[in-house]
Amino acid sequence: MEINLIRKSGKFNFEASNEGGFTVELDANPAIGGEGKGFRPMETLLIGLGGCSGIDMVNILTKQKEDLVDIKININAARRTEEPSIFEEINIQFNLTGNLNEQKVERALALTFDKYCSVANILGRSTKINFTYTINK
Repeated sequence: MEINLIRKSGKFNFEASNEGGFTVELDANPAIGGEGKGFRPMETLLIGLGGCSGIDMVNILTKQKEDLVDIKININAARRTEEPSIFEEINIQFNLTGNLNEQKVERALALTFDKYCSVANILGRSTKINFTYTINK
């Protein structure tokens, strides 16, 4: 796995690219001179958590032969006020649509956060991750 970053403009605006050619723009907080031209680095960690856990949830529910029609994920996080200002707590809400068995959803969440989601396992070493869900039929 390789990621490359180049500075695009201003002080802190970077473009990151992966081996597949996909890109994402990054920028710093305006409080330190960022210009709002991209995601902040800590936001990209939350994107990684949402993507990793979402992929695992879809994969597990599919293997359980559950009728998952749609999934939406909302993440809210609080950071410490002292340096380093790492995440203090992360709350992730899964809004699932489909004819889903609640026990299978709970099992999928447990497997996702306890075993399969690498990003959750990394972030969970320094912060509390809470997850909740709703099922819309």
